Amino acid sequence: MKNIRNFCIIAHIDHGKSTLADRLLEYTNTVSGKDLQNQVLDDMDLERERGITIKSHAIQMEYKKGGETYKLNLIDTPGHVDFSYEVSRSIAACEGALLIVDASQGIQAQTISNLYMAIDNDLEIIPVLNKIDLPSAQPEEVEDQIVSLLGCKPEEVLRASGKTGEGVLEVLDAIVERVPAPKGDAEAPLQCLIFDSVFNPFRGIIAYFKIVNGTIRSNDKVKFVATGKQYEADEIGTLKLDMVPKKELSAGDVGYIISGIKTSKEVKVGDTITHIARPCDKAIAGFEEVKPMVFAGVYPIDPQDFEDLRSSLEKLQLNDASLTFQPESSVALGFGFRCGFLGLLHMEIIQERLDREFDMDVITTVPNVSYKVYDKKGNMAEVHNPSGLPEPTLIDHIEEPYIRASIITTTDYIGPIMTLCLGKRGELIKQEYISGNRIELIYDMPLGEIVIDFYDKLKSISKGYASFDYHIHDFRESKLVKLDILLNGETVDALSTLTHFDNAEPFGRRMCEKLKELIPRQQFDVAIQAAIGAKIIARETVKAVRKDVTAKCYGGDISRKRKLLEKQKKGKKRMKQIGTVEVPQKAFLAVLKLD
Repeated sequence: MKNIRNFCIIAHIDHGKSTLADRLLEYTNTVSGKDLQNQVLDDMDLERERGITIKSHAIQMEYKKGGETYKLNLIDTPGHVDFSYEVSRSIAACEGALLIVDASQGIQAQTISNLYMAIDNDLEIIPVLNKIDLPSAQPEEVEDQIVSLLGCKPEEVLRASGKTGEGVLEVLDAIVERVPAPKGDAEAPLQCLIFDSVFNPFRGIIAYFKIVNGTIRSNDKVKFVATGKQYEADEIGTLKLDMVPKKELSAGDVGYIISGIKTSKEVKVGDTITHIARPCDKAIAGFEEVKPMVFAGVYPIDPQDFEDLRSSLEKLQLNDASLTFQPESSVALGFGFRCGFLGLLHMEIIQERLDREFDMDVITTVPNVSYKVYDKKGNMAEVHNPSGLPEPTLIDHIEEPYIRASIITTTDYIGPIMTLCLGKRGELIKQEYISGNRIELIYDMPLGEIVIDFYDKLKSISKGYASFDYHIHDFRESKLVKLDILLNGETVDALSTLTHFDNAEPFGRRMCEKLKELIPRQQFDVAIQAAIGAKIIARETVKAVRKDVTAKCYGGDISRKRKLLEKQKKGKKRMKQIGTVEVPQKAFLAVLKLD
C-alpha cells in the first residue's frame, strides 16, 4: 500500500489539464506508439471537438523512482462549472490533487471553487504552473497569485508545460514525495466507494471503485449497501488504457467490477460495496446526492419513440449520474420527460449525446429552475414546471433559488459586468482585489435569471476575460408570475415561463414578436397573445393568406363582389374554429435565444 498514490487534476476550463495528463501517461510509458494521441483520456467525440472534458476518467500509471515502483492512479476531472459534481466524486476517491493554473491566464473562478472542494476533503495540494512555454506567460505574477491563495512557499510551485513536456518529471516526483499513501486496513471488512459507472452493451454495467478497507477477489459474493442487492464479482481489475483483469485488489487500489448488472437503478454512484459473509459496519460517508439546477422537458419528435427515449436516458444516466428525469405529458407535445441538469452546457451536451449515441430526435422546452410555492394554508410544494403551478388565488408566496456567484475579471471590465449583474437582479456582496489589476466580485443572484444566456453575455462583454463560478446559496421570496402564450386563445403549455413581475411585460412582448416571425401563415388570422392569468399584456397577429375570390368579377354591381367576400368570410370563420396552429420546433429554440 505504501507505493500507491491516488491523485486527481483540478483546474479551470482550458488550463491544459488533458494535455498535461497526456504527458504523464507518455513519460510513465502507460501509453505509447499508435495509442499516443492528443487528449488520450477524452474518448468522446464531443469532448475532442469542443476541447472540454465532460466525464472524469481513471487510469493507472507505473513510475520507477529510487529503485521502487509506484502505482499512480490518476482520476482526470472536468473544468466547466456545470460538471462540478464529477469533480466532487473524483476528489472523494483521492488523497492528493494537482492544482493546475495557466501561466498566461492566472487564477480563475473555477480554480478557486475546485480548490476549496479539495481542501474540504483534506487533500494534499500540489500547485503546478502550466503553459510556461507561451510567449504571453507571466510565471512570476501568477506564482504570486498561487502563493497568496494557498499560503505555500514559492519554491513549492512547480513549473511545467504540457505541450513541450518541460517539468513533467518534477511533477511525477512531487506526486510520489508529497501525496500521502492511502490509509486503510487490508485485513478489515471490505469497504469500496463507487465513484463512477459505465454501460457496456455486452457486459452490463461496470462500476469503478476505490477500496478504502479490506480485500476483494474475483468470484467473491458482494452486496451494494444502499440498494441492498447482492452479486458475484465475475471480474475485477485495474484501469489502464483498457481494463486489465486481476485476481485480487486490496485497500488503496482503484479498479472496476463487472457483475452482470443489467438495470441502471441498481448502481448508485457514492454507494459502498462490501462482502455478504463479512459486511462492514457502515457505509462510507461524505457523499452527497446530486441536485439538478435547471429543468427542461425533453420530448420525442415522433410520439412512438417514447419508450426508446426512456431507455436512452437510462443508459445516459449510468454514464452521467448527475442527469435526473421523470415522465410528464404536455398538451402540445405529447408524452416526454422532465429532466434535471446541472446547467445549460450540461443540457446541450445531453441533447447532443442523445442524437449521436442513440439517434434520438428530441424537442427541448424552455429551461427553468425549481421554485418553492407556499399556499394560503402554509403547505409547501416544489414546482419544476410552470404548468404545475396552482391557481394564482391559492398561492400565498413563491420562493426562488438564489446563487452566490464569484466572477473574477480584470479591472477594465468591472463597469459592464456590474451593469449586467444588476440587470439580472443581482446584489453585490463584496469585491476584492486578488492581485495587480484582477478583482473578484461576489454577487447574490436569482438562478432563474442566469440560466438562459448569462454566461454567454458575460464572456462577450469581458472579451473572454471574466470567469464565473456559482453554488446554490438559499431560497428567497420573489414576486413571480406565470407568463402564458396563447395561440388563437389556446395556451401552449410548452412555451409557458415563470418570470419576475418587472420583466414579464417586455419579455411577453418580445416573445410574441419572435413567434410572429416563426409561425407560418395559415388560411385564417392567428392571434398570438402573452397573458398573465386572465390579463393579456401583448398581442401580435399573423395575417391570413387570402385568395382573391373577386378576380372573376370585373365590372358590374358591387353587391356581387360583396356576396363572394361574405361567402369567403364564413368559410374562414369555420376554418378558424376547427383549424389548429402547428408550432415549429424553431419556435421553442428561439425563445431560449431571446436577448
